[in-house]
Amino acid sequence: MPDPTLTRPCGPPAGTAEHPDVVPSDSTLAGIAVLGAAGLGLAAANTVSGGRFGVPCLLHSLTGLDCPLCGTTRMAAAVLHGDLAGALRFNAPALLAILVLAYLWLSWVLERLDVRVRLPRPAPGPRARAALLPAVVAVALVFMVLRNLPWPPFTALHA
Repeated sequence: MPDPTLTRPCGPPAGTAEHPDVVPSDSTLAGIAVLGAAGLGLAAANTVSGGRFGVPCLLHSLTGLDCPLCGTTRMAAAVLHGDLAGALRFNAPALLAILVLAYLWLSWVLERLDVRVRLPRPAPGPRARAALLPAVVAVALVFMVLRNLPWPPFTALHA
């Protein structure tokens, strides 16, 4: 008879102190849903108003520079119209971030509801989780600098 200790999976089971559960709290999931609904509502209002309604960018208003989020309302409105190429032109990094967050949110909600469908998602370790926010901020700053350079091909990044 085989030794049962040789057939057990390695590492601590999910949900233990050494391997914490990575599903956010219900309030966090609800907050993400509210932000998503507000964003869709803003994009719909922008579409209905013919582009006259949106959130003005304070940095752009004061300096004329495009911030990392400039063009996001128009990007979401383009998505609502089914214009993926237009959405990518307005703000490709924001579109990618929104799609990743929407996928993760759906994965977390399905797990929270104990639905049998499990969407695969990354399981970053503590070091990767700690590095995520600084990496996102660094990418956003680099994107902001590049989209404000006054010569081609960077002028194509202007919102």
